[in-house]
Amino acid sequence: MAYQDLREFIARLDAEGELIRVRAPVDPELEITEITDRISKRPAERNKALLFENVRGSDIPVLINMFGSRRRMALALGVDDLDDLGQRLASLLDLGMPKTWGEKLGKLGQLLDVARIGPRTVRRAPCQEVVETQNPSLAGLPILKCWPLDAGHYITLPCVISRDPRSGRRNVGMYRLQVFNERTLGMHWQLHKGGAEHERVAQEVQAARIPVAVALGGDPATIWSGSAPLPPDIDEFLLAGWLRGRPVDLVPCVSQPLEVPADAEIIIEGYVDPREHRLEGPFGDHTGYYSLPDHYPVMHITAITRRQRPIYPTTIVGRPPMEDYWMGKATERLFLPLIRLFLPEIVDINMPAEGVFHNLVIVSIRKRYPGHARKVMYGLWGLGLMMLAKAIIVVDADVNVHNLSEVAWRVTNNIDAGRDCIIVEGPVDALDHAAPRPNYGAKIGIDATRKGPLDGFQREWPPDIVMSPEIKALVDQRWNEYGIGEA
Repeated sequence: MAYQDLREFIARLDAEGELIRVRAPVDPELEITEITDRISKRPAERNKALLFENVRGSDIPVLINMFGSRRRMALALGVDDLDDLGQRLASLLDLGMPKTWGEKLGKLGQLLDVARIGPRTVRRAPCQEVVETQNPSLAGLPILKCWPLDAGHYITLPCVISRDPRSGRRNVGMYRLQVFNERTLGMHWQLHKGGAEHERVAQEVQAARIPVAVALGGDPATIWSGSAPLPPDIDEFLLAGWLRGRPVDLVPCVSQPLEVPADAEIIIEGYVDPREHRLEGPFGDHTGYYSLPDHYPVMHITAITRRQRPIYPTTIVGRPPMEDYWMGKATERLFLPLIRLFLPEIVDINMPAEGVFHNLVIVSIRKRYPGHARKVMYGLWGLGLMMLAKAIIVVDADVNVHNLSEVAWRVTNNIDAGRDCIIVEGPVDALDHAAPRPNYGAKIGIDATRKGPLDGFQREWPPDIVMSPEIKALVDQRWNEYGIGEA
């Protein structure tokens, strides 16, 4: 299902019993975070999206935790289950030659569908019902202060839009923005992200300003697309259109040479001076720790446009599991077919909440030759932002990578620390507080596969303890006779 905008998605969540409306007055400073943190850590059936309708200091409602469960994330992207995302993409990426006319027509239809979903430009848009170009101010927005030691209030669920100053290619990223004052924001685009690359190019070509727009709200696929780690040449709005099955409508900004989602709730327009940096942070981050202060660019606001009665979408991050985990899980399931294009031996992959997405990657493979597990580790570290993976565990094809108990059992039983653990150095996440210096440190790979002669292992590898099928069937058949309750 494709949603026109955030309101349609809220209506769907309401109809599905996935939304709680909070009418009691709440404070955007810390109180909303504490409420949401408790809700997001509940069991799935009690974990709901929250719409705060009475926020102190603003007349704008706050929506939070809308992506905060597997079911809501699937609803947001128009699938029954997140695994369906990978199946859709795998079908599109099937590069085998069609054998029949029916298969040829089917492949042609898929390609035509992709061709139709590129973003399109419109002249009028709901996000520009109210336009502020004279003294635009952030003061009326219910921007949260999330955690006690945060340096201030932060915008946390934006689509930050910029263009490469040399090529003109658009990038859409999800970067936090610290409110310095009513007219300036701290732009936390990290070293490895697309926005930071635009800043580097701007310095090379000596551009005085980088036009930037911050879109808040819109249809859920468009919001989520800002978090997707796409290659530089793929437009995030194209991905959103593919997920929705129809184009994302864009409208020209009123003060910057950019286009923004027409159905967004609020647009903040402005520019970044690549020569100007300011201390940003600390910020309670998705690692569960505060990210430390550092110097980042400053965004100067030139206009704010919005709907007549906007809704402010936001999120909080902190000790997992939280909403961002499910946003990352959607990325994991969608991009598995792309990873298999380069590493076809991979069966499945899991980036669990405990690893805050990039700190732990568990991958199962069809092992065929000596060093195969290491080849997969190095291959993953060479794929885009997978370079930031702090720990990669490789297990055999029959291991359920989503069962952390089984993975821990296999790892602790199957490894010899001297033989099966490798330490490499390279880029690490900018938020990695344990690295000895910023953005660079050591990573570990663990080969927890079974070992045999191909690995130079001369001892006999013991079989798993498994009951015979005949006895299992016998006990199933006689279970009620035993009088010991449900199986």
